[in-house]
Amino acid sequence: MSKKPKGLNAGKKLKQRRKSSRWKNRWYKRRMLNLKVKSDPLKGAPMAKGIVLAKIQREAKQPNSAMRKCVKIQLTKNGKKITAFVPGNLASKFIDEHDEVIVECIGGKMGRAKGDIPGIRWQVIKVNDQSLNSLVRGKVEKGRR
Repeated sequence: MSKKPKGLNAGKKLKQRRKSSRWKNRWYKRRMLNLKVKSDPLKGAPMAKGIVLAKIQREAKQPNSAMRKCVKIQLTKNGKKITAFVPGNLASKFIDEHDEVIVECIGGKMGRAKGDIPGIRWQVIKVNDQSLNSLVRGKVEKGRR
């Protein structure tokens, strides 16, 4: 038998009960306290601009064995340093140090890392205002900055 109040004047009590119970849900709490925005280097934005500090390689998780090409980036909006994945075959050729890149979320579950790349949550989509995808395909040449 449930301990919920029943009856004609139980509405207020039920409303208070629901209000306090919702705070036990981690997703409700995260949304209400803006925890995603506070912990996110992009501050809740879908994309961000940054300057490439270094090109690095990350080893893929088991059972794969590959060196995933990544870049260390310093965001221009708040100076935070993040690591971003460079998607595409031989795409890291088109990125040099001190290039301006735009990164977006890589789209893993719950905003975490995706696939076999450990700890990397972002990917490069543009280099010097040129799409990385079209650079890899040979549609455009890399712009001078």
